[in-house]
Amino acid sequence: MTDAATARPAITTADAFKAAFRDHPAGVALITGMTPVGPVGLTASSVASVSAEPAALSFSVTRATGSAGALLAADSVVVHFLGAQHVDVARAFAHSGRPRFTAEQGWSWLETGEPWLADSPAALRCRTLHVVPVGGSSLVVAEVLDVFLGEPAPSLVYRDRRFHRIDHSAPEL
Repeated sequence: MTDAATARPAITTADAFKAAFRDHPAGVALITGMTPVGPVGLTASSVASVSAEPAALSFSVTRATGSAGALLAADSVVVHFLGAQHVDVARAFAHSGRPRFTAEQGWSWLETGEPWLADSPAALRCRTLHVVPVGGSSLVVAEVLDVFLGEPAPSLVYRDRRFHRIDHSAPEL
């Protein structure tokens, strides 16, 4: 245990905050929805479980414009947990102007109309319950309506501005 006299000094700047999270690995998800003008989506590393009963999750978006704004207005969204095989799709949806929802990426459509990456290890169709503005971001809490389980795959994680693969066969620590 470290006492206060030997602890490192606390730094409370936005840059220090970002640096702390940059080194914290997070699972990669793709959040998609259908709007009157077509499908929208974005890559996210902020998805978290909120409750098992009722099933609910949360994620954040950094602005209320573009794809993020369209997702906030969508009737429902699909949160896809990505496997390592989806790294190119994750990159495409992380940057504006890249090709999205192409047949080569593996997209199909749910009966309810949302874009669905059918080979994702898991996809959760959700309805937004709450949107909480926090600074320039929005925290979304969503009710899970349907869960689609796919084939297990090595996980895709994001750490220090790079994508990484976590293989299920790696030894447990």
